[in-house]
Amino acid sequence: MKQLHKSSPTQAPSPAHAPAPKAAKPARPGPRSWIGYILREQRLLFVLLGALIATTFFLIRPYFSLSPSSHLPDVRPLFSFAARSAVPPGFRPPPRRVVVTGGAGFVGSHLVDRLLEQGDSVIVVDNFFTGRKENVAHHLRNPRFELLRHDVVEPILLEVDRIYHLACPASPVHYKYNPIKTIKTNVMGTLNMLGLAKRVGARFLLTSTSEVYGDPLEHPQKESYWGHVNPIGVRSCYDEGKRTAETSTMDYHRGAGVEVRIARIFNTYGPRMCLDDGRVVSNFVAQALRRQPMTVYGDGKQTRSFQYVSDLVAGLMALMESDHIGPFNLGNPGEFTMLELAQVVKETIDPMATIEFKPNTADDPHMRKPDITKAKQLLHWEPNVSLREGLPLMVKDFRQRISDE
Repeated sequence: MKQLHKSSPTQAPSPAHAPAPKAAKPARPGPRSWIGYILREQRLLFVLLGALIATTFFLIRPYFSLSPSSHLPDVRPLFSFAARSAVPPGFRPPPRRVVVTGGAGFVGSHLVDRLLEQGDSVIVVDNFFTGRKENVAHHLRNPRFELLRHDVVEPILLEVDRIYHLACPASPVHYKYNPIKTIKTNVMGTLNMLGLAKRVGARFLLTSTSEVYGDPLEHPQKESYWGHVNPIGVRSCYDEGKRTAETSTMDYHRGAGVEVRIARIFNTYGPRMCLDDGRVVSNFVAQALRRQPMTVYGDGKQTRSFQYVSDLVAGLMALMESDHIGPFNLGNPGEFTMLELAQVVKETIDPMATIEFKPNTADDPHMRKPDITKAKQLLHWEPNVSLREGLPLMVKDFRQRISDE
C-alpha cells in the first residue's frame, strides 16, 4: 500500500533496564522573539500603535480644553427641525445645503441673508433677468455662499437638502415684456427643479402667488378658493404659469414622493426692489423721491395688502421646516386702497407730492386681501411690520440708490 505521509525516522529500542528520558519543557520565548513576531505581523503593530495614540488623546484631552465644559459630550436633542411645525424658542435647525433660485432678486436676496445667518450653506442660481448681483455682493467672500449664473429653464445638478424655487419675473413690467420667457420659467423651470429634488431627495418649496386667485369673487381669499382667472389675458403668462407650477408640484409629490411646500405670496415691499419695478409701492416711492406725480391707474379704489419683506422671509422659512404642504397664503391682511397708499407715501416722503390718474390696465384685480388663518394656526406665523413701519426703511434704500443715478 502506497504511503501517504512521510514517516518519522525509526529509533533503536532502548534497553529494557535503561530509564525513560524525561520530556523536555518547551522553551519560553524571550523578549526578542516577541518583538520579532510583532515586527513580522505589521497589521498587529499598526493596531497596537493606533490604540496607544487613541488612549493617549482621550486621557490628555480634558486638560488641554479651551473651556471647562468643552470636553463634555454633545447633548443636543437628536430631532429634526422639520419634526414639528412650531419652532421651539431659540432653536436653530442643523446647517443645511440650500439652493435658492432667483436668489439675487428682491425677495430671494433677503432669504439668502437669513439662511446664511442661521448657518446654512447657500447656492444662488440666477440668470439676472430681474435679479442684481449687487443684492448678494456682500456675501461673495463667505465660504458658505456660491453664486451661479444659470437659467432654470435648463436642467442643473446640485447636491442640496433644500430647494427654494423663487425664480420667475414677478412684476407686470417684466412678465408682460417677455411673456414666453415667463411661462417657460414657470413651467420648465419648475419641472427642472422638481426633477432635481426627486434625484437628490431634497425638500422643495414653490413660491406661488396671490395672482392664482385672479380677480377674485371671494374676499378675503382663502387657500380653498380656486380663483377667477382669465386664461388668455396679458397677465396670464404669470397667473396661469404659477397655477401650472402648483399642479406640477403636487403631481411630483403624489406621483414621485417628493417633499413639497407651496406658498402663495401677496404684495410685498422693502429694500432692494427694482426702482422701476412697475408694482404700485415701488412706483409711488420712486416717483415721489424724483418729484414726479404718483401714477394711479383707474379710480384708485382698488385694494391691496402689503407685507414687509422680512415678514415674508420668516413665513417661507417656517413653511419649509414645517410638516405641512400647503398651499399657504403669506401676506399682510391690512388692506389699503391705492389712494390710501399714495397718502401714506406722501406723508413719508413729501406732503406736496401730487397724484396723476391714468386708465386702468387690463385684468387688474379690484380687491386682494389674504385670509392667513391657516398660516397662523399651522405655521404659527403672522406679519409683524405695519406699512407705516416698513415704508420708511424702503424709502431710505430707494433714496440712496436714486441719488447714485
